[in-house]
Amino acid sequence: MARLNLTLDSDTFDRLAQYAQGQSRARSAVARELLVEALNRIDRVRRLERLAHDYAQGRDDAESLLADLEAGQLELLNA
Repeated sequence: MARLNLTLDSDTFDRLAQYAQGQSRARSAVARELLVEALNRIDRVRRLERLAHDYAQGRDDAESLLADLEAGQLELLNA
């Protein structure tokens, strides 16, 4: 596993520390989990943006792809 040295402003560090303490977990574990969640969310949003672009361009299978998406996935665009 690769390592990352990260500098946080004091407010962010305090929020991370409080969140980690509330879960009785190490700050590093919580920070890693939050980064993974954020990156996964970015990937989902990008995929939905590409789908929306394809739909706007009239891609033949775009309508069926949109029908396959769950409502929760479409709500990510509004988050």
